[in-house]
Amino acid sequence: MTGLLIGGVYALMSVGLALIFGIMKVVNFAQGDFMMLGMFVTYFLYVWLGLHPLLGALLTMPPLYLLGILVHRLLLVHVSGGGTAQEMDAQLILTLGLSLIITNGVTITLGPTPRAIVTPLATEAFRVGPLLLNQARTYAFIVALVVACGVYVLLQYTDLGKALRAAADEPEAAMYMGISVTRMHQVAFGLGIALAAVAGGLLATFWPIEPNVALNFIILMFVAVVLGGLGSIPGGFVGGLLIGIVQSLSQLVLPLQLQNVGVFVAFLLLLYLRPHGLLGRRGRAV
Repeated sequence: MTGLLIGGVYALMSVGLALIFGIMKVVNFAQGDFMMLGMFVTYFLYVWLGLHPLLGALLTMPPLYLLGILVHRLLLVHVSGGGTAQEMDAQLILTLGLSLIITNGVTITLGPTPRAIVTPLATEAFRVGPLLLNQARTYAFIVALVVACGVYVLLQYTDLGKALRAAADEPEAAMYMGISVTRMHQVAFGLGIALAAVAGGLLATFWPIEPNVALNFIILMFVAVVLGGLGSIPGGFVGGLLIGIVQSLSQLVLPLQLQNVGVFVAFLLLLYLRPHGLLGRRGRAV
């Protein structure tokens, strides 16, 4: 059960990455660093303003969304849109460089010392029959599920969501219909970054906060997105849940340091059986 609860936060991280790739076809290696920024924003909202960390996690969305728009407008717009090999190489170098800049900038500014949000949530549990569910992880799972469902509703049932899906599936036809593909890419990137920030804020309720924390999660995000199906939003969520469950089960037979071995074994096995992922379909995104 613990794996499922943690998997909910992994799932929300992965949804943001899947959204960016599904709509923009950009592999964002800085996604974990934006998640780390969400952790720090939540921490300082808690320390300086006394905001509940769950509320603080949600409040990371507006500033990180705007930051995502700014990053796209100033940087990514110059290396995306055409889908050429040169652009893909440039995207890789750009997002890796951005990751290094964010990590080292935060380290220089705030220092490398880990911080923590200390609340009763992290030490208290709900009793559900024979199970004890950590309150911080339970609330984080609920919020992650609500936010992910909100994103799904946005994409499926709103005009903005239809425009985003059109820009992903048929960008040329979308332009003929009066949809600005560049603008949709900005929205997708900003929303993907905002989702990572919320996931980071939720993670901060039970995980140490430090500048290099992205290294612990960026590979898991990519694994979840590929497991679920590249570009599939529901697939990214399911992939994150699966990783949390596999991690938890791996601890029954493997040392804590090797818990991700089980994740990669499951990853390779699933890719062998379903090369397009659990919910992925050839030629279809989002």
